[in-house]
Amino acid sequence: MRLWLTVLAFSLPLCAQLAPPVASYDIRASLDPRSHTIAGEQTLAWVNSSPDTVPALQFHLYMNAFRNSRSTFFRESGGQLRGDRASGDGWGWIQVDSMRLDDGTDLTPRIRCISPDDGNPDDCTVIEVPLPAPVKPGAALRVLMRFTTKLPKVFARTGYHGDFHLAGQWFPKIGVWETKGFRYAEKSGWNCHQFHANSEFYANYGDYRVELTVPSRFAVGATGEMVRRTDDARRGTSTYLFVQPSVTDFAWTAQPGFLRVERMFEAQKQTTAEELAAVARLHGIRAGDARLSDVKMIALIQPEHAEQTDRHFHALTAALKHFGLWYGRYPHRTITVVDPPYGAGGAGGMEYPTFITAGTSYRLPGDVFTLEMVTVHEFGHQFWMQLVASNEFEESWLDEGFNTYSTGKIMDKVYGGTSLPLTVFGRNVWSWLRLPKLTQASMDRAAHVGYPVRDPLATRAWEFYDGSSYSISSYSRASLALRTLERLLGEDAMARIMRTYHQRWRFRHPHSRDFQQVVNEISGRNMDWFFSQFVFGSRKLDYAVSEIRNRRIGTPVGVFDSGGRKETLTAEEGRRRDREREKRGEKPQYESWVKIERLGDAAAPQEIEIRFRDGRVERREWNGEGRWIKFAFSRAAEIESATVDPQRKYALDVNFANNSRKADYNAALGAQWMLRVLFWAQNAMLWMTALV
Repeated sequence: MRLWLTVLAFSLPLCAQLAPPVASYDIRASLDPRSHTIAGEQTLAWVNSSPDTVPALQFHLYMNAFRNSRSTFFRESGGQLRGDRASGDGWGWIQVDSMRLDDGTDLTPRIRCISPDDGNPDDCTVIEVPLPAPVKPGAALRVLMRFTTKLPKVFARTGYHGDFHLAGQWFPKIGVWETKGFRYAEKSGWNCHQFHANSEFYANYGDYRVELTVPSRFAVGATGEMVRRTDDARRGTSTYLFVQPSVTDFAWTAQPGFLRVERMFEAQKQTTAEELAAVARLHGIRAGDARLSDVKMIALIQPEHAEQTDRHFHALTAALKHFGLWYGRYPHRTITVVDPPYGAGGAGGMEYPTFITAGTSYRLPGDVFTLEMVTVHEFGHQFWMQLVASNEFEESWLDEGFNTYSTGKIMDKVYGGTSLPLTVFGRNVWSWLRLPKLTQASMDRAAHVGYPVRDPLATRAWEFYDGSSYSISSYSRASLALRTLERLLGEDAMARIMRTYHQRWRFRHPHSRDFQQVVNEISGRNMDWFFSQFVFGSRKLDYAVSEIRNRRIGTPVGVFDSGGRKETLTAEEGRRRDREREKRGEKPQYESWVKIERLGDAAAPQEIEIRFRDGRVERREWNGEGRWIKFAFSRAAEIESATVDPQRKYALDVNFANNSRKADYNAALGAQWMLRVLFWAQNAMLWMTALV
């Protein structure tokens, strides 16, 4: 009862917006910083919200991914993730010491490790517990557990480094029971995947009440609001109580010496009446429904990084404002950003409900916004996938791709793109050469065109061709798919699609087909062809202007029938007549044609722009389904150039270089540029050699 009363007190102002709890946790845990272990006990309140009778429970024990080199995570990753490598013998694990129902029934002997994805007998990141009596539809049960967690040395989003501790995926967490048809499931059962090298997470919404006991010299940050702190002078410990309704997870950090800074995001100061009115007009809502909420922003900064604090808050403010205006107000009262210490980079760049980790990158000469990009991106996960809780195991693009797309729009709007951190003697070469800033779209395209299309976006995380395919498909290629939809449907239509999808599926668990349905509904167009090829298929998009020909139409020569007899017109006579027409000022006529070729296996409607030497421009449309098409013209001007997809709507096209072609190829100019490139490449290699 204590859990529900406490949560109720903190959720009343927002209760109309929040989700009914399915899996709620009341946890008491204490940290031993010398052994880096957490001793915990928890009460899980789980509701069977399905029409099914559930005979057993399944739980994630994510921390066992770091137990030994035989776990599925280590087999798939080789002990390496996102450029970070597991260190030596810094293993981690979790052990369920006891489990019982609230009527006293002991479930501990029933616990068994299972491997539903790969059958690995050495993996224990999922356990199954048969129940003495099945849980009927609509019924609830309470499970009481004691557990011990050993944090690994910082690696893969969690762990310790010196006195720094980040506890992510640290407690036994129940899976998601999916009834047949839920998220298009073919049959009812537990959705409780093993912890894989590439996968992230999936969970029901619930209310969390968590007491954390740590040495008093440690500062603590966590998911939710800190309700109270109680000090025990005799033991030298402090106990913090955090409460947060309607989230899918809970994470926390503890470290002595954190510089804790708080600032308020004041919605009325950060948004104007004009901005709210524009949102209301675009989405057909009241201006009051477009308003944002005030949010307490908390930064836990390493003291030596104090000068970076403003950058974190500026990025958080931009994210709270624009995510809120675009998709709907952030419903929680706090957001905490953690700056891990040097050497704990594996804990950076991660998201949990109301709690994110970023990192510090020193301001380099020029416009390099790595810190800001990471902060905005990790906050963006509060919308994708915390508020819209897609299944990251099975459809990572709904999380990372949507967030990469959204992050890019904010970075371009607020920061105007970024430069590469190429410095020589303290000067940023990128800025010095006045090279154009990089947008998120350009960086996404660099990844997309540099790696072959091998997998559909909607691929289960552990079934991608390799880690690169997972990463590029989930982030860059997925973002480009959304940008392509935006260019095909229009920015306003795409804005309405994204907000509608977010609002409709907020505090729910969508599938890719749910997004597809919203796209078709809001745009008024059937975009199934797009989803079948680029989301559920792995088609490569590449169209090219393959040929341009211009041929002057002279006086016809040869043998012709005339008045019942044959008449011969010689070539010389033809040339004479052509010269006479030129003297009279008549323009020569040309037969011209353009050939467009489909080089990839994807077929998409195309627009072709043809420019003539007299300045006229013509546009043609093609359904793009054949392997090639020819457009022929007869007029008093030659074709100068042709471009397929002139507005570059198809961000997924793997090669923009072949989209355009001139009738006259300037070989001398091409050779001149090639010589310049070779010259600079040779000098760069000589310069690098001199530094060795």
